[in-house]
Amino acid sequence: MPQKYIEKILRARVYDVAIETPLDFAAILTERLGNTVLLKREDLQPVFSFKLRGAYNKMAMLADAAKAKGVITASAGNHAQGVALAANRLGINALIVMPTTTPDIKINSVKAFGADTVLFGDSYSDAYQHAHDLAKQNGRVFIHPYDDPDVIAGQGTVAMEILRQQTHDLDAIFVPVGGGGLIAGVSVYSKFVRPEIKIIGVEPDDADCLNRALKAGERIVMEQVGLFADGVAVKQIGAEPFRLAQKYVDEVITVSTDEICAAIKDIFDDTRSIAEPAGALSVAGLKKYVEREQITGQTLVAIDSGANINFDRLRYVAERAQVGEHREILLAVTIPEIPGSFHAFCGLLGGRNITEFNYRYFDPVTARVFVGLSSSGLEHDREAVIGLLLGQGFKVTDMTANELAKEHIRYMVGGHAPVDLHEVVYSIEFPERPGALLRFLTELGGRWNISLFHYRNHGAAFGRVLLGLQMPEDGRPEFIRCLENLGFVYSEQTNNPAYRLFSGGGV
Repeated sequence: MPQKYIEKILRARVYDVAIETPLDFAAILTERLGNTVLLKREDLQPVFSFKLRGAYNKMAMLADAAKAKGVITASAGNHAQGVALAANRLGINALIVMPTTTPDIKINSVKAFGADTVLFGDSYSDAYQHAHDLAKQNGRVFIHPYDDPDVIAGQGTVAMEILRQQTHDLDAIFVPVGGGGLIAGVSVYSKFVRPEIKIIGVEPDDADCLNRALKAGERIVMEQVGLFADGVAVKQIGAEPFRLAQKYVDEVITVSTDEICAAIKDIFDDTRSIAEPAGALSVAGLKKYVEREQITGQTLVAIDSGANINFDRLRYVAERAQVGEHREILLAVTIPEIPGSFHAFCGLLGGRNITEFNYRYFDPVTARVFVGLSSSGLEHDREAVIGLLLGQGFKVTDMTANELAKEHIRYMVGGHAPVDLHEVVYSIEFPERPGALLRFLTELGGRWNISLFHYRNHGAAFGRVLLGLQMPEDGRPEFIRCLENLGFVYSEQTNNPAYRLFSGGGV
């Protein structure tokens, strides 16, 4: 029986620095999923992560002699901030070893609390070993991020709050998993108080150390882990967390990077806050569980574990979220290289919103385009679109799940044309609304051959197109009248050095 841990959790000294975070009702997710979804807002802690709980609880219990020697830890960022703040409050000198891949926002936060930092290795495991080596050299006390009973007890106070805040219906709690401290504390407390509640861990599919360990029946060491969700980029689950997980965790769900990005968007839509990738894991797993089990009417809690994300990463998150929530279809389509073929292709798609269109002239007979289309989110919708295009004689390759295409190729479509096309190039802006791109192509008709086309819907008020046309000099006035009739903003870019160097024909 886990009485030892229950006692530790009830006595944990976390509220000297941590707050009792709210359990927020997620109205939009609830409506969409047909289940009551509640978010445990650990992103609202003073260091924007739950890690403060375990770090402070451990350090507060150190003997005075140990405190005098100082502490050291290894962390991808959130535990580091917890240790740094705890050390600041307790008057302890702290040295933090962090992977070189740690986001700047976390490094700067640690320094702001007065802790010293050392950057070492590409993952938590690399930093961990280096921190242990340093601890032996200087006699500092190592504060483990997850494999320590006092740290686990501190994290277990999250479950204590959830069960106090939701005293009636509660079917499952979804917990992000890195080294396992949080899920260990949450599961041991929850199963003792309310054993009927399912405890479901969620991991990235490229950093699933607990999932693999449970399947193997023993802890395993992953050769490498994905770094997108840097807060859970751990190669091996902790020994004590694994022992507890074997007893008290019901299952582990793995999710893709795209699904994590979609979950970040889901949390933003409901709370107007931005979770870090590790913080959004539980929502991604919750959605996958609901879809798999086809459940309705249940009450589900997702722990939003942190909000320490670099601002510049949001570009990537926004790009991948649409695919992650199955609302964008990416296709490579071969169409005839003749005037009007773009228009015919877009007309075939009807009112469906085109999110991306990349093309560069290369062959006089056929053209290959990379196109993104909005989707209802249902699997049969993608199959219907592909079937429609195949039925009209187009050659189609589904790129929606192709990582190389999403990560690189979509941005590399084009380059120089093989010959001088005598093209003119224009940058065009138009109001972004459904059907706007089709209206633009309809106005152009088949009067000019399109030799270059790049468009991406970024969710802004205005869509932007880079357009290359093969036309004689005396054809330009008619084209300009066309643009002015549409009311679009335009500027010629034929002599722009970026175009001449990287996309110009015959170079």
